[in-house]
Amino acid sequence: MPNLLDIFLLKMRHHRLIGHGSEAGALYIYYSSRSVSDPFSDLQNYVNSLRRIEYPVDELEAVLDRAASGNNKTVIIAMVNKAYVKEAGGGRTMLDLFLESFWEGEGTLPLLDHLVVVAADQTAYDRCRFRRLHCYKMDTEGVDLEGEKVYMSKDFIEMMWRRTRLLLDVLSRGYHLIFTDTDVMWLRSPLSRLRNNESLDMQISVDSSSVGGHPINTGFYHVRSNYKTISLFRKWYDMRLEWTGMKEQDVLNKLLDSGFFDQLGLNVGFLNTTEFSGFCQDSPDMGAVTTVHANCCRHIGAKISDLTLVLGDWKRYKASRVNSKWSPHVECGRSWSDAHYIPKL
Repeated sequence: MPNLLDIFLLKMRHHRLIGHGSEAGALYIYYSSRSVSDPFSDLQNYVNSLRRIEYPVDELEAVLDRAASGNNKTVIIAMVNKAYVKEAGGGRTMLDLFLESFWEGEGTLPLLDHLVVVAADQTAYDRCRFRRLHCYKMDTEGVDLEGEKVYMSKDFIEMMWRRTRLLLDVLSRGYHLIFTDTDVMWLRSPLSRLRNNESLDMQISVDSSSVGGHPINTGFYHVRSNYKTISLFRKWYDMRLEWTGMKEQDVLNKLLDSGFFDQLGLNVGFLNTTEFSGFCQDSPDMGAVTTVHANCCRHIGAKISDLTLVLGDWKRYKASRVNSKWSPHVECGRSWSDAHYIPKL
């Protein structure tokens, strides 16, 4: 849309140049269908006409707008590729388990209306559309993100940075977001917990609630859109060029330790593992747990196996309301020593 000052200067240029060649005539024909005696009136009328034009909305904005409806401009974002939506040997997929957790959770089913599934390839996008979710196909030009990206592989790191760039775009559009990996089981709605303290700009999960540090995990976090968080995400994404070969989670940890959060005046909260738990540190209280993340696990096959047990534990708890221990995460423990594992294509 033309800038007011630019239009005004063109108008003034027209009045100075009438009678001095064809360029002035062209300007006169374009801007002067009315009398030129009142250029400011013409300018205002022209600007008003521009404001009545409906400019096209891009696909991402349209998806975000639908998903944020009725939810305080907050969206839940998850990212998948072919490996997360295709069955292995006729079994379940990671996306299956993720969506089932919303069905089995308490107060979680309505949250699917606010979920945006970001697809890294066409297969994932088609599967998302088949499930009638809010779907967006991410731009992956120049890189293949289709198959399984094993933890800390080159393609895994690239996928994490592409994700960070997309989330920066979402925040820059004025949307608050909850990012969740699809290996996070949503057993209770986290919204009241996350919105309880509006002074916090960002709340992020941790691998363990230990004394003397916060080993953050970017598999689940809540971010409010404001100038501080947008500045953080811009800096975070730019640092990939300085700290090459590092995954985005480690780079964010470095920014936290360096005092950059304090420089921005950014208030951050760390989500305790009693409510926002994971395989690194189980929640001791099924009556309080909100999410369970298959962190400290290397590959998709192991995650699917152990998360299936998590959902079984949760169903038994719902039926009895008796707190008990979670099933051991055996396959995820073995995943670190599985030298013969072949990633899903």
